[in-house]
Amino acid sequence: MNLPLVTISIPIYQCENYIINCLKSVVSQTYQNLEILLVDDLGNDDSMLLVEDFVQKNLHLNFKILKNKKNSGLSVVRNVGIDNAQGKYIFFLDSDDEITPDCISKMVEIAEREQVQMVCGNVKTIKLDTREETDAFKLVITEKKIEGNKQIFDLFVQGKFPVPSWNKLILLDFLKQNQLYFTPGLFAQDSLQSFETALVLESVCFLQDYTYIYYLHQDSVIHNRKKKHFDNWITIAQIFEKHYQKEKNTERKKQILSYIIDYKNLTLLMNWKAQKNEQLWKYSYDAYKKIASLAFADYWSSEFSKETKKKNFLQNLPTDLGYKIFRKRFGS
Repeated sequence: MNLPLVTISIPIYQCENYIINCLKSVVSQTYQNLEILLVDDLGNDDSMLLVEDFVQKNLHLNFKILKNKKNSGLSVVRNVGIDNAQGKYIFFLDSDDEITPDCISKMVEIAEREQVQMVCGNVKTIKLDTREETDAFKLVITEKKIEGNKQIFDLFVQGKFPVPSWNKLILLDFLKQNQLYFTPGLFAQDSLQSFETALVLESVCFLQDYTYIYYLHQDSVIHNRKKKHFDNWITIAQIFEKHYQKEKNTERKKQILSYIIDYKNLTLLMNWKAQKNEQLWKYSYDAYKKIASLAFADYWSSEFSKETKKKNFLQNLPTDLGYKIFRKRFGS
C-alpha cells in the first residue's frame, strides 16, 4: 500500500495537564509517515515547556512547532495547520485527547483504497475523573461508504454525520480547493465548518472501530459555556441563514431551513443547561427570532415535519411566553 504523508495538527494552549499523554498517543502510531504540527497559541501555563522537552526527546520524529504572533483561538490555530501542512491528508487532534495506536494506519488504508475525500472514525468518550464511558460522540451512522453530495448532506441535516472536526482524516487539497477554513473568533467553530464541508463533500467512509479517545473533564468546553459561546451560536445561525438565502435549489433550501430550526432548538437547550440564566436565555431567544424561520404557509406544507413545525412555533412566541413554555417542558 502507498504510504502518503499524514499531517497531525495539534493546538497547544493551556493544556499542561493533558498534552504529554496526547503526544505519547501520536508517537505510538503504527503508521510512521507523519508530520506532527504543534501550533503554539501562546498560553500562560507550562504547556510549551513540556512540549519542547518532549520534542527534544523524540528528535527522530517529524515534529514542527509553529508559534502564533498572538493568542488567536482554535479557529486560527486550525487554519495555521491547514496552511502549513505538507501531508496528503490532515488530521485534527485536540491536545487533551488521544488517538488509538492504529488510528492513522486504519484511516489511511481506507482512504487510499476507496479514494474518498474524508474518513471518519468512531469515538470513545471517557469521563476523566471516574473513567466512565459514555456515548457522547459515538458514530450513529452504519454505512461504510457514501458517495454523492445529496446523500451526504441528507445525513448531515438529519444529525447522523459527526460534527466535530477532530477524528477525521481529510484530503488536504479538498479543504484548500473548497476554502473550508475555520471562521476566526468562533469558539463553536466545528459546527459551522462541518456544515460548510457537508455542502460540498462528495465521498466519505466511516470506520466503526474506535480511533479517538475524547476525555470529558472540568476544563472541557462542554462544561464551561458562557455568553461568548451563546453569541457564537447566534453568529453561526446567521451564517447558516446566509447559505439559506443564496441557495438556489428548492429542496436543499428547505433542508437548510429545517437544519437552522433544529440548530436553534439544540443551542437554546444547551444555553439553559450551561448557565440556567433567564436573561441570557431570553437574549438568545430574541436573537433567534430574527433569523430565518418557517412562513405561515409552511405550516400547511408536507415539506416540513410536524416536529420541525412545532419547534419553529415554539421559537417564535412572545419572549416571556416562550420562556415559560420552555421551562415547563425542560424544567430545571
